[in-house]
Amino acid sequence: MTAEPWVSVDQIAEHLGVTRDSIYRWIDRKDLPAHRVGRLWKFKVSEVDAWVRAGGANEDAASDPPITE
Repeated sequence: MTAEPWVSVDQIAEHLGVTRDSIYRWIDRKDLPAHRVGRLWKFKVSEVDAWVRAGGANEDAASDPPITE
């Protein structure tokens, strides 16, 4: 079994298709799973993918009406 590699801010931003600024904002405001190594942020893709699937990247929708069909 191979250990999952740590990835950088640039790599996780590319993986998610967002900007570096979004990554830093999500770390600060939305608890994006990230680990500080010295001055650098590192990520496990599996942790970030689970966070996205759990709705972590959703915009606050308090003012949006619920979608009904």
